[in-house]
Amino acid sequence: MSAAQASAPAVSAPAATLTLTALPGLPLVQPGDDLAALILAALGPAGLTLRDGDVIAIAQKIVSKAEGRLVRLADVTPSPRALELAALTEKDARFVEVVLSESSEVLRARPNTLIVEHRLGFVCANAGLDRSNVAPHGEGLDEWVLMLPADPDRSCAALRARWKAETGADVGVVINDSHGRAWRTGTVGVALGVAGMPGLLDLRGHPDLFDYALQITQIGLGDELAAAASLLMGQADEGRPVIHLRGLPYALREGSAQELIRPKSQDLFRDRS
Repeated sequence: MSAAQASAPAVSAPAATLTLTALPGLPLVQPGDDLAALILAALGPAGLTLRDGDVIAIAQKIVSKAEGRLVRLADVTPSPRALELAALTEKDARFVEVVLSESSEVLRARPNTLIVEHRLGFVCANAGLDRSNVAPHGEGLDEWVLMLPADPDRSCAALRARWKAETGADVGVVINDSHGRAWRTGTVGVALGVAGMPGLLDLRGHPDLFDYALQITQIGLGDELAAAASLLMGQADEGRPVIHLRGLPYALREGSAQELIRPKSQDLFRDRS
């Protein structure tokens, strides 16, 4: 036994369980659909009712569809800047124009790559625009793009308030999407919107097992739950856009996804030239 092992305190922690359930039977969401009602109706077939402390994770795509965030490319006229970037990135200039309309800054433009700061503050490819599984019924697949919700935090808060009024349960809500990350390959689920729970969980000052006060530890709780939900949602034709989570080992509070955006003054990887 090492000296570190000998000095470690004896800990008997209670078992912890986080249960994730994909809600079955949700229809294809269309603009104007009552998303709150659709999700409540899907809880029953899963054998669930909402309880205080539950979290509902929702795929961005169905929120955007319900909110009518569709754009028909045939209706888009590219600007000179969009034409310039389209030539550089080898993308449809109309698509690029919609990206620019949702962006505050273009950070990188390369063939087949357009990285921007979204108007909501986070950095992502193509301002989060989606072209898969988005066309209205009977329309050409490649003629439509889907933008992110106009205000994901507000969308989460509205759903949470609706469910509180109808069920009495105080729940957290996360809208998630799949994003790539600097320095790592593969996409992961991230929180675009949060309500009723911490986006960022600040553990600075909390003691560790040896009673040492944590100095820098902050947990991206919204992103962690979004990534966990993405495991069940899938990325293609799974058709599981809503995940119920029960057993979150942290207390709920008012929160937002804006907590997760690093201030530019702390961004060491952003060009400052």
